[in-house]
Amino acid sequence: MARVVKVFRTLRNHWKKSTFAACVLSYGSYWLYGKHCDSILRREACLVAREFGRQLITPQERLRKAMVIMNPAACNGKASKLFEKNAAPILHLAGVEVTVVKTDYEGQAKKMIELMEHTDMLIVAGGDGTLQEVITGLLRRPDQETFSNMPIGFIPLGSHNTLSPSLHLLSNNKVQDITSATLTILKGETVPLDVLQIQGDTDQPVFALTGLRWGAFRDVASKISKYWYLGPLKSNAAHWFSTLKEWPLVREASISYLAPSLRPLDLPLYKPTRPNLLNRIARRLKNYWSPPVEEPPKVEEPEKWEEKQLSTLELFIQTHNKNPMETRVNDSLMICAEPNDFTVGEFITVGKKKDEDSTVFTKNATKLEVSALQLQLPEGTTGFYNIDNEEYEAMPVEIRLLPRKLRFFISAERREQLVSQTL
Repeated sequence: MARVVKVFRTLRNHWKKSTFAACVLSYGSYWLYGKHCDSILRREACLVAREFGRQLITPQERLRKAMVIMNPAACNGKASKLFEKNAAPILHLAGVEVTVVKTDYEGQAKKMIELMEHTDMLIVAGGDGTLQEVITGLLRRPDQETFSNMPIGFIPLGSHNTLSPSLHLLSNNKVQDITSATLTILKGETVPLDVLQIQGDTDQPVFALTGLRWGAFRDVASKISKYWYLGPLKSNAAHWFSTLKEWPLVREASISYLAPSLRPLDLPLYKPTRPNLLNRIARRLKNYWSPPVEEPPKVEEPEKWEEKQLSTLELFIQTHNKNPMETRVNDSLMICAEPNDFTVGEFITVGKKKDEDSTVFTKNATKLEVSALQLQLPEGTTGFYNIDNEEYEAMPVEIRLLPRKLRFFISAERREQLVSQTL
């Protein structure tokens, strides 16, 4: 008992050192526990992948091939380590023949995809920028109709992974998100996603899965990281300082748009049975003696464009990929424009919400469903767009919807969750 009292007396007399040691031990224990939990997650994912690898294949079948386009600079340069430690073992254990291609500079993924040969699946390991480059390079190919049917997997390794909530159940654990996304690819369930084709003054278009964002909130969001030293107040500070430099932060634009097109029904995929030989001979003789009358070609009606003037703080032209399971009558993209009469307080409050989810708009926002639009800016307009969180110089553009153009792997749990939200 005397020894215990002596220990407590020593700790009390050296309370500063004792407090520091307690903090270090607490943090170290928490860090070790986190590493232990990550190891358990990897082990469980590898056990599931091993079951895929043990499945028998016939002599005529071959191993599935996957090309991985990875951006090593994603996640502050940790992407390669994260992929090799969490995703690569799962793919190898499942018996997938993996070819990893790492990008060295911005824009290289587009060139790689243009030279890509046939593969069973394409995996993008990175963030929004890498994904946007990959789909742009894929849809610029002359044979894009063939390659657009190839399933695409997305492993979230970037700082911005906007598409992940539409495909996977997310958590606060990076390892769990990566392993879950990799297992989703192995299970093979896919969902079609819409794509935006954005054509500017350049010769080749840019393609996007989320949308195009332009306005004051976008400009402020690009500067929030400068105020890192303010901690949780950095967003409020960035929006407030922007109002001191210029107010109101209104953007003027003119849009011409087409009405949404009717969405065709999803027909079941089946191969019709071939008629017997006698029926085929009879049909050919009938067509020979009384050939069918050719119908005159249909005269296409000119597109009816409608015009609208916008005065807004924020313009977001987005797809419906946030919930790809949503039942819709029309194939359309959505134009969302915030009103131009915000007060400074409202601007700060709404801006903070948009930092968490840029697709959130106020009740008074103007919303239009269209199939295509032309965005015209006043002369002398400067600034930048955000196209899938990548900066592009602001210019007049034409945006068209490519409905259900690409197929992405989606987890069954996330699919069920999205379906329940639409009911």
